[in-house]
Amino acid sequence: MDWGAIFGNAAVELISPTTAAYALAALGLAIHFGYTGLLNFGQAGFMLLGAYGYAIPALKLGWPFWACVLTALAASVIFALILGIPTLRLRADYLAIVTIAAAEVLRLIFTTNEFRAVTGSANGLSEFQVDLLALNPFPPGRYGFGPFVFDNRVWFFLVIAWIVVAIAAVFTWLIMRSPWGRVVKGIREDEDAVRALGKNVYSYKIQSLILGGLLGTLAGILFVLPRAVVPSYFQPTLTFVIYAVLLLGGAATILGPIVGSIVFWVLLSFFSGFVSRAVTAGWFPFMTQVQAGQLRFILVGVAIMLIVVFMPQGLLGNKKELAFVK
Repeated sequence: MDWGAIFGNAAVELISPTTAAYALAALGLAIHFGYTGLLNFGQAGFMLLGAYGYAIPALKLGWPFWACVLTALAASVIFALILGIPTLRLRADYLAIVTIAAAEVLRLIFTTNEFRAVTGSANGLSEFQVDLLALNPFPPGRYGFGPFVFDNRVWFFLVIAWIVVAIAAVFTWLIMRSPWGRVVKGIREDEDAVRALGKNVYSYKIQSLILGGLLGTLAGILFVLPRAVVPSYFQPTLTFVIYAVLLLGGAATILGPIVGSIVFWVLLSFFSGFVSRAVTAGWFPFMTQVQAGQLRFILVGVAIMLIVVFMPQGLLGNKKELAFVK
């Protein structure tokens, strides 16, 4: 058993761009669910819009990276308004139903062969990072220390990803300490009381949905930067994994989504490496490598369940603020 490789691969997930993308998406859900009480089950849809909203203008129109980012964010705002305007005056479960359905409809639209020339259909899009990579300040080659040895392209994406996460975390911290943040927290606790104080609850919900969606859109961009854009990445299970990350770290916290993402991906990488090598070594003769790939999710699920049992508010959550086990 190569424990060095197992722990090394797990350590890489501490700073991987994927970890950063999930942390940012979970931070968006923290605004929706943790602070405002909105049940958005379609964060994968916002991430998909970020990915394709960036990739399509870059490949098909030759736009610079900043224009592609703005296009993705504009698409996210429109999507949030389409979802929020007819549902946010109703009960919370209506938003949940509409968002999960809308996200899946979006994914199927981008998968259909009718738009293959634009979206690439099921094969997706690639090589859309050229304009951004032209700004890469890291010299060619592989460098780093310990398990953190990457090429200049990965280092560039790492720096971008974690800078965006840091800015988003500070921004969220500031708005949640503002009068706006206190109102949305009040909506989470008792929206009728907030409405009685003369606040437009509907407007605040729309604003919260847009803000959290924008973070999800940026997360979608970060998620696909090191890879191609493929619609299968954005299945409904993606949203539920992000919810697991959020609840693991603490729903109504700023650092919780970041810590939750790190813990989730480190655990997943560790169990993946351990189970795979254990099967190869003959420790589990009754199991194939395909079954080993599924077992890692079971083990991660058990680990998360134990954390939930002993820390129901999440790793960094405050029981007085919000506990997701009532």
